Amino acid sequence: MRLLVYNIRYATGTGPAFHLPVPGAGYLRNNRKVLHGITEFIRAEHPDVVGLIEVDTGSIRTGKLNQADHIARELGHYSTYQTKYGADSINQFMPIVRKQGNAFLSAPTVHGERFHYFDTGIKRLIIELELENVCVFLVHLSVKFRHRQYQLRSLHDLIRQAHKPVIVAGDFNTFWGTHEIYLFMRATGLSSANTAGLPSFPARQPRIELDFVLASEEIHIKDFRIPDVRFSDHRPLVCDFEVLSGATSGRASAA
Repeated sequence: MRLLVYNIRYATGTGPAFHLPVPGAGYLRNNRKVLHGITEFIRAEHPDVVGLIEVDTGSIRTGKLNQADHIARELGHYSTYQTKYGADSINQFMPIVRKQGNAFLSAPTVHGERFHYFDTGIKRLIIELELENVCVFLVHLSVKFRHRQYQLRSLHDLIRQAHKPVIVAGDFNTFWGTHEIYLFMRATGLSSANTAGLPSFPARQPRIELDFVLASEEIHIKDFRIPDVRFSDHRPLVCDFEVLSGATSGRASAA
């Protein structure tokens, strides 16, 4: 099975023009060319599951186009998405921002989907996608170190309740790379698919390992790549894996 994880920056593009006429101005502009490029890149990779971070789910920025639905339709995939902020967040009342979310696209049969929320941080959403023999959690952690640590503690408790092998993927915002999540991985029994510690940010000349695919011991990682793709400020992660035979039943009995 192939998992592709990509922080697409709302398909607003990157490069010097992104910060004209003022820094960050690109966040306000729609770029259909970038969205098309992202879609075609994903299509060429033939993923079974796609985790998208920073997706516009239909704001005025995109002319009310839901990027998750658009890409899913192009690929013939199922889609599930939600905004990143809790129901009580002030961001739910702000134009554009209230449509900013994360999404899963999936080709295999989906057995369930659940939306969880952290108690701390601005970006609080956790999407859980349950497939036949694995649960995949998609996250976008806080940029504040203290909030990330609280979020990792909550994520630990959520993972421990899973009755199937687990993958946790997304943008962890870990400016110190794996050093920052070492104790979390030890406590959950998860290992990084990126054994070489390849950086994913910034896309032009990656220096920092912000994006991760973490897998439980019942999952065998067959291949892991970070393609040189620059539609966003992050590079995508591509991970091929298989769930070891009998892993699901073994975990269920242990629970």
